[in-house]
Amino acid sequence: MPAVWIPALLRPLTDGQDRVSASGATLADIIADLDAHYPGMRDRLCEGPQLRSGLAAVIDGEVARSGLEEPVGAANEVHFVHAIGGGS
Repeated sequence: MPAVWIPALLRPLTDGQDRVSASGATLADIIADLDAHYPGMRDRLCEGPQLRSGLAAVIDGEVARSGLEEPVGAANEVHFVHAIGGGS
């Protein structure tokens, strides 16, 4: 199962755990599984059918460019981080 690193602001939902496991083949599946085990997680991560504005998902060090449809493998690590805009 993929390892999901939980941002500090969301750790109250996971009883303080900074890393949890979640199952699924896509980022959407992972978030659904997180929400099943930690109610409220989806509402904190998503706005409708996409990640919240200003939030990015990083899978094994690469930003997920396909949004919630991004594939996730069993050995992957998933991080939710604040998105950083580019400069000029």
